Amino acid sequence: MKFYGFSGISNKLMESYLENRYQRVSVNNSNPNKLSSTWVHVKHGVSQGLILGPLLFLIYINDLSLSINKLTNPILLADDTTIIISNTNPEEFKNNINSVMTEITNRFWSNLLTMNCNKTHFMQFLTKKQNERKIQIIAPNSINTNINSTEFLGLIIDNSLAWKDHIAALTSELNKACYAIRSIKPFFSVNILRMIYFSYVHSVMSYGIIFWGNSHPSNSIFKIQKRIIIIITNIGSRDS
Repeated sequence: MKFYGFSGISNKLMESYLENRYQRVSVNNSNPNKLSSTWVHVKHGVSQGLILGPLLFLIYINDLSLSINKLTNPILLADDTTIIISNTNPEEFKNNINSVMTEITNRFWSNLLTMNCNKTHFMQFLTKKQNERKIQIIAPNSINTNINSTEFLGLIIDNSLAWKDHIAALTSELNKACYAIRSIKPFFSVNILRMIYFSYVHSVMSYGIIFWGNSHPSNSIFKIQKRIIIIITNIGSRDS
């Protein structure tokens, strides 16, 4: 693979980021008694923070969707890849899943990449009238079975899109924020408490609210929000 000049960087300078690189770990770097590990030759990758890192990543991953888009609807966002497969025929649905998994596995092997099976999940989206189909996805050295929920970009998505798991996690986080605000209230003004509210409550609560905000379990979130506002403003529990 040849690399040519990029953003004014010469070929030799770019080669220096790829060849004969060494790294070590240092503790207490500014201390005279600092501790350092031995230098180790970097056989793979580039130095952190270089623009070359994202460029190489895109070279590896950018055409993944082209190899599987006939059977799926792939969505790539940074290093998160989501593959959506839909089919009304159960057998075709199963065959498409295994075909896509085989294609991805072969492509990874040809590019000297490996799939992290611990972070690879398979989930069937179901309605109340549908029954879950037992499908196993065979991957190298592992078998991926169906799961009921998974975390995606900060949201916990379940197979019925009821958002119960996400709201349960959000309730726990906001209850901690409520306790913290109640504890520090005697020591800060209303303006400071308002800043804390927007930092630790409103920002967390508003993330993804367009998806889960209309679900039935979301009422518990807005009750916690009202409780926190009552603590900050000293209004009555029956006030609007």
